[in-house]
Amino acid sequence: MYYNKDDYSIYYEKYGKSEKTILILPGWGNTRKTFDYLINWLKNNFTVYIIDYPGFGNSPFPNHNLTIYDYTNIIRDFLTDKKIINPIIIAHSFGGRIATLLTGYYKEKIDKLILIDIAGIKRKKAPRIWLKEKIYKLLKSIKKILPKKLKETYHQKLIKIFGSSDYKVLPKEMYQTFQNVIKEDLKYYLSYIESETLLIWGKKDKDTPIKDARYINKKIRDSALIIYPEADHFSYLEYPILTANIIEEFLINKHTN
Repeated sequence: MYYNKDDYSIYYEKYGKSEKTILILPGWGNTRKTFDYLINWLKNNFTVYIIDYPGFGNSPFPNHNLTIYDYTNIIRDFLTDKKIINPIIIAHSFGGRIATLLTGYYKEKIDKLILIDIAGIKRKKAPRIWLKEKIYKLLKSIKKILPKKLKETYHQKLIKIFGSSDYKVLPKEMYQTFQNVIKEDLKYYLSYIESETLLIWGKKDKDTPIKDARYINKKIRDSALIIYPEADHFSYLEYPILTANIIEEFLINKHTN
């Protein structure tokens, strides 16, 4: 199914027919299908929505760059137009950026938050990362003096050498959007989150390290942290049954007590 608003055409899927609604905000990229197991677990007790963000999966990218605030406002419009009131949010990685802004900045009424290895905290750069970025910027400046026919080839070689895994798989029209997203530090909004929150984290996560989880746990007043000692950034995929059981316990108990 598609949700159309302004110049966006957002693909989404809906499962279940229960009164209480869950919206899943997946990570960066085409990761909607990684939640199939969890959706099948939850759809008997909840109505579950999951989307493809603009530029991923079945959702085309618009003809302009986006910021994390644009992505968040797309979700706000979706909730309003679909008349989804006080939903539960399950967010992974990039989806956590949106969840943080929804609740901490825009103050949307969200029943419960489940945040899995989420992004959004800008950390102090290690010396090797700082040096790598300086070298990249220096080499990128050379692009200006190259013949026009060589500029794109040169740029692609720089991306291959210096780009992150997320950046490398992007179509070039999304490069600036990616930069817009990762430059935003959302730490400030965490303390304004009022929803009861469950954090699930892989201790071996290198993309969003465990110290981020502990920081978020301290900043969100009504939050609890569960750590999987052997999991990485996709903890919910490595331990699907455990994750489903934990989430079900967190959600069902709230609505039956």
